[in-house]
Amino acid sequence: MFRYAVIFLIISLIAGGLGLTNISALAKRISFVLFALFFLTFLALIGLAALVGDVLSHASLMPAEGDVLAS
Repeated sequence: MFRYAVIFLIISLIAGGLGLTNISALAKRISFVLFALFFLTFLALIGLAALVGDVLSHASLMPAEGDVLAS
């Protein structure tokens, strides 16, 4: 997704340099939307990794079911 955002950004810059403002604006908008989706996905994955890391680090503190001695 990030690759396509960069490709559309380059298309936007080239079209802007050639004076094709409508194409440049459209490519810029597509690039911005793709980058926003990439960034939100990146943040969601970082948050998920932090949650999984917390669960794994706290799971070692709890005894397993078979380790509890019956009194």
